[in-house]
Amino acid sequence: MVTLRHAPTYERSGPKLEPYQVILRPLITEKATHQAEKLNAYTFEVNPLATKTEIKHAIETLFHVKVDDVRTQNRRGKSRRYRLKAGRMRNWKKAIVALSDDHRIDFY
Repeated sequence: MVTLRHAPTYERSGPKLEPYQVILRPLITEKATHQAEKLNAYTFEVNPLATKTEIKHAIETLFHVKVDDVRTQNRRGKSRRYRLKAGRMRNWKKAIVALSDDHRIDFY
């Protein structure tokens, strides 16, 4: 007898985030601008608690576009000094969102 295995269900271990809480700001850099023009991929700073599924839903809701792919990076904060005090910048999360070919986002 063969037992079929069901797909696992994952529960989120944090507060429920609204779309405007997931996307914090777009990142406008030289590399991000190049990706937006050539690859139709846009870069955002997102809430560190957000998952890829929540990021996709937030982008589709806020900008009314169709998202193909979401890639995320957890960026570690750099150490900085101010005079004699040593400090550290905060950790943050970056998402690169690829849209389908017929959709665009205008920031400028």
